[in-house]
Amino acid sequence: MLTLKHGHAVALMVLVTAMWSIAGVVSRHLEQARGFEITFWRSAFTVLGLIVILTAWQGWRVWTRLPWRNGYFWLSGLCWSIMFTAFMMALTLTAVANVLITLACGPLLTALGAWLFTSQRLPLRTWLAIGVAGAGIAMMFVSQLQLGDPNFLLGVGIALCVPLAGATQWNLTHQSQRSGVSIDLVPSVLLGALISSLMTLPMAWPLQASTHDISLLALLGIVQLAIPCTLSVICARVLKAPEISLLALLEVIFGIALAWWGANEEPQLSVLIGGSMVIAALFGNEWFGWRQRNV
Repeated sequence: MLTLKHGHAVALMVLVTAMWSIAGVVSRHLEQARGFEITFWRSAFTVLGLIVILTAWQGWRVWTRLPWRNGYFWLSGLCWSIMFTAFMMALTLTAVANVLITLACGPLLTALGAWLFTSQRLPLRTWLAIGVAGAGIAMMFVSQLQLGDPNFLLGVGIALCVPLAGATQWNLTHQSQRSGVSIDLVPSVLLGALISSLMTLPMAWPLQASTHDISLLALLGIVQLAIPCTLSVICARVLKAPEISLLALLEVIFGIALAWWGANEEPQLSVLIGGSMVIAALFGNEWFGWRQRNV
């Protein structure tokens, strides 16, 4: 089983967030695929990608070792399916910045979950970082409300399911480890994608995506989901839940920048200021954490 050092896990999570961040800009270049069909194709290609990844990584025996009777496995898969489905549905309803700003609620929800359900004590630096990031998120959020987007509330409501499921996912991973349950949760990503594709297929029918759309959704399924989600589960074995969520905030910055550059979705000044506050919080938390570990 692959194990990373803390510094390597942090660097890998930064790469993961960069890969996650391409969803918004790529989705803006779709021609015919809409609504649930976008989620179906992306999840279906994620399933195919993960079948190849898991077989190449662990061999064919991986399919005989899946923990079908383990509750953590099914709960984790359900969390992934909610994240996969809600994220793409939200992107079809409102601006990329609106969705990504909502995702940035993750650290607050994760920290609260860790405190309530796993009795995990958080260092002061993490609470301060969450506070600063939360202030930046609030600034960005208020500016978006003032724009009067008719689908804003619906899009944000659906997007909010992503950090809620994400906070539950990361805490489940650490709770399973603390309980002495040694299982590989990487296949739960596959289970989540399978559930997502099966749930959305009836609502996506009849399929209307063009060849151009399918190629873009294949890119999202493999490069934006299958590979980085597998890597993020590996990182979760090393990093604490609040650290994961704080690092995942980089997706907000990368995603807004890509949508601005590649789809002409220019963010408001308040979004840029709030994003800078988020980056400062991330840097401060990791810097002081590194110094404490090396004293």
